[in-house]
Amino acid sequence: MDFVALNLGGRGLTDDLGLPVAVPAAVRRVVSLVPSLTESIAITASGLLVGATDWCTYPADLDVPRVGGTKNPRVADIVGLRPDVVIANDEENRPADLDAIRAAGLAVWVTAPETLPEALASLDRMLRLACRLDRPEWLDAAEQAWAPPYVGPRRQAFVPIWRRPWMALGRDTFAGDVLARLGVDNVLARHAERYPRVELDSLPAYDVVVLPDEPYAFSVDDGPEAFPDVDVRLVSGRHLTWYGPSLVEARELLSAQLGK
Repeated sequence: MDFVALNLGGRGLTDDLGLPVAVPAAVRRVVSLVPSLTESIAITASGLLVGATDWCTYPADLDVPRVGGTKNPRVADIVGLRPDVVIANDEENRPADLDAIRAAGLAVWVTAPETLPEALASLDRMLRLACRLDRPEWLDAAEQAWAPPYVGPRRQAFVPIWRRPWMALGRDTFAGDVLARLGVDNVLARHAERYPRVELDSLPAYDVVVLPDEPYAFSVDDGPEAFPDVDVRLVSGRHLTWYGPSLVEARELLSAQLGK
């Protein structure tokens, strides 16, 4: 994805989709509809958030009004909070909901990274341009943590994200790119869909199964039993799929969980 160049002069800003966003010169009230971006803003400027979704669980002491889920936000509640900017994500949030928020006269900034470098760049743009904040130190730390390239043996992985029915990581996903940077290649990376439904008996060959604990809560008692003859690795879904402050520790934590 080639992010559109931005005009830093105020109302000429465009988000990750290239859509114009009328960000005011001073941003004092933000509603976030994405858990990882909620954490990013709260850690950077604790008083800026005035609303978040029911799924925004980090930081643990976040105390702001809730506006529903990522897929079903209550537009009237969001409007009532009078935000200067609403932060959203192209994958997490539905276009119809974002259009309704725009129709109410609110500025909506949409992020859309598909790789780790894109996520780091997107976070920088969101915080500096959409939220009018200084670049935070944690973002520099995250870039430094992921800068050294992976060197070592590679593994072929099947990465479920749901069961009943089974669904998995497919092409062009942030989580797939993160795993690749840890020496773990997704066997469905060339699939036509990003999150395909799959049959376990018709998969390409793989030597490890990676089970994150979100969006489906895979655990030691729910998931590994379906793969009795394969190495199964339970990993933190937040560190695999979120882009935000968790990236600072994600490389070390995931490497340990993957046995790297």
